[in-house]
Amino acid sequence: MQSSPHGLSRFNTLPAAEAERALLTCCGSLHWSRRLAAHRPYPDLGALLAAADEAVYDFAPADLDEALSRETLRLPPHGSYSVAHTALDAAHSAYESRFGHAFVICLDGYGPDEALDQLLAGIRSRLGNDPEEERVLSWDELRRLARGRLARLVRSLDARTEPQEAIDPQEPADSGRPDSASDSPYVAV
Repeated sequence: MQSSPHGLSRFNTLPAAEAERALLTCCGSLHWSRRLAAHRPYPDLGALLAAADEAVYDFAPADLDEALSRETLRLPPHGSYSVAHTALDAAHSAYESRFGHAFVICLDGYGPDEALDQLLAGIRSRLGNDPEEERVLSWDELRRLARGRLARLVRSLDARTEPQEAIDPQEPADSGRPDSASDSPYVAV
């Protein structure tokens, strides 16, 4: 994940509240966003991603619950068969009923034509997990999602002339959420 120093420099110099708000678009834990914002400046993207990983590794159960509660269902792209929508809705409902939170999966490396199959296979295979085992898997998938979103956030800051434009969580094209980035291989359901 390449990033120019300019985007990271913008991130490092954002006011704390703006940095925290931007980070919340990457992971829904307030503790995580505050921790990453407080430890700036980061010398390079690798250091920022390592700090993000460490912050997730240190999640208390409440931090994981908070982050998972902010993940949302993402429907397949328009043009998908309605059968895919129905299957995804049914699988997601069963997953949420069993585990009490949204299904999260990082689909990095899968193209749009493979993502739906991987998503459905992931939900179906993980539905049989023990709740504690699924919590560990969800935690790791959330960590992977946050890394990808964070790298995209830094890249978006590099592409902008005004930092506040890149971190407006209400602006769908740049929110960092998988359901708002058309080129994103990351999916939260």
